[in-house]
Amino acid sequence: MPERTGTTGARHHLIRWTGLSGAVALAIAGFLGGALPDPPAAGWAVFTSGRGALSVLAWLAGTAALVWAWWSARHGVPSVRWALVTVGLWALPLLVAPPLASRDIYSYACQGWVYRAGGDPYGGVAGQGCPWIDAVAPLWRDSPAPYGPVFVWLAGLAVTVGAGLTGTVLVLRLFAVAGLLLIALTLPGLARRCGLPAGRALWLTLACPVVLVHLVSGGHNDALMVGLLVAGLWTIVAGAAPVSGAAPPGRFGGGPLFTRFAGGPLFTRFAGGLLLGLAVGVKATALVVLPFAAVLAVSGPRRPAALVRAGAPVLLGAAAAVAAASAGSGLGLGWVAGLARSGDSRQWTSPPTAVGLLAEYLGRAVGVQLSAVGVARVVALALLAGFLVVSWWWVWRGGGPLAAWRSNDGRAVPVPESSGATSTQDCGLAVYGAGTALAATLVAAPVFYPWYLVWPLALLAAAAYRTQWFLLPVAVCCFLVLPDGSGIAAMTKAPGTFAMCGLIAVLVVRTATRSPTILPAILRLSRRFVGIVRR
Repeated sequence: MPERTGTTGARHHLIRWTGLSGAVALAIAGFLGGALPDPPAAGWAVFTSGRGALSVLAWLAGTAALVWAWWSARHGVPSVRWALVTVGLWALPLLVAPPLASRDIYSYACQGWVYRAGGDPYGGVAGQGCPWIDAVAPLWRDSPAPYGPVFVWLAGLAVTVGAGLTGTVLVLRLFAVAGLLLIALTLPGLARRCGLPAGRALWLTLACPVVLVHLVSGGHNDALMVGLLVAGLWTIVAGAAPVSGAAPPGRFGGGPLFTRFAGGPLFTRFAGGLLLGLAVGVKATALVVLPFAAVLAVSGPRRPAALVRAGAPVLLGAAAAVAAASAGSGLGLGWVAGLARSGDSRQWTSPPTAVGLLAEYLGRAVGVQLSAVGVARVVALALLAGFLVVSWWWVWRGGGPLAAWRSNDGRAVPVPESSGATSTQDCGLAVYGAGTALAATLVAAPVFYPWYLVWPLALLAAAAYRTQWFLLPVAVCCFLVLPDGSGIAAMTKAPGTFAMCGLIAVLVVRTATRSPTILPAILRLSRRFVGIVRR
């Protein structure tokens, strides 16, 4: 997939300035009715309350313009520099405007305040003296922080440096921007190692409206988690043996100079593991990437002994980072217990929650009271465990349906036996496997928010030949949250539930008919997993 070079044509000028106009419109929406510290209007009242209607109109126009501009250049951009300059222009209006589409940044601020005051952020922020508690969404005031010790420590640092709510919000945004800068520095090299254009990978990730609205403006910590993930994977492959069939590393691609100063593959594998461990210390979701990172570290023939030799430094580095962060922050393992409360919200945007809600609706229709949401979520996690095992096995063996899904024509690509060098197919399949693992995790999660889509976006942008299957849901989800943080899903609970369950049924039937061996394999492994847990 060659990347176009040369002068920027009129079409790319139109894309750049249309996107910038969309970003300005979104900034206006933020000033008119963004996620300000004042309590927002309830439910549908946001459409009719004073400046709220104007805010929603500006949000709709701005989001549509950004989505069109991003989508229009999805197949390639003139250069890496053009992509970075364009994204920088789009980000500027959102950096100076109030937060958009989520109040989570105020939760971060209160969690950091409680931590700095010597309290327990994993016990909820309500009743612990945070002066900004009124700005936190009511749903999350009593919920423990579901974030790791790395981010809670950073939130505490933001409170200290910010010296007030406005300053704290600004510092938290800067942390999110730092995560995006990590992506900008390391994603081009990772994409080239996977045999795909660096500019396209950067554009699909950083120019995505979800990234601009929810990470730049909203300041979500997912930016830092994904930035550390990409940096960790790039560090692992940058110090490995030369890649067979890859494009030249380029300015940001790593290569001989990197390995000379880094100290060789053993060091870079351990350093990559440290970065991945820091990502886990931000959000535990990053854990699902570790098995694929161990495979990515293997250079040469795929043998169990090679996996142990190459994967052990990665896993040790990750474990060391998590242990050091837990001990150094003084938070211990309290953050693990906080993960259990992340499913307090019940919205149809989460597929397993939608299935459970549908069962409860049908039960009420016949006079039966069911508690099906919890059961559906447990089944989804069992299916996720089976899928993760199967997909890792496909990556390790270098083939299977995962290779077919990644390939340009939809057919499996045979992987030659390598002898000392890692092929682009080896790298690409491992990174693609990690991306699909993150995608499966967000599908099976008990709750879903649009910014979760960033988890797999960067890795799939670096490794997938075919992109529409994951770009289309991203484009649709850009419209799910209003500028003040109100969710369309909360306003459309019953119709959304039926629509989501219908979509699930269509996708299951389509998958079963096109790949009849996938679902039985996942179900068999899931039953074995459940049996092991029961024993």
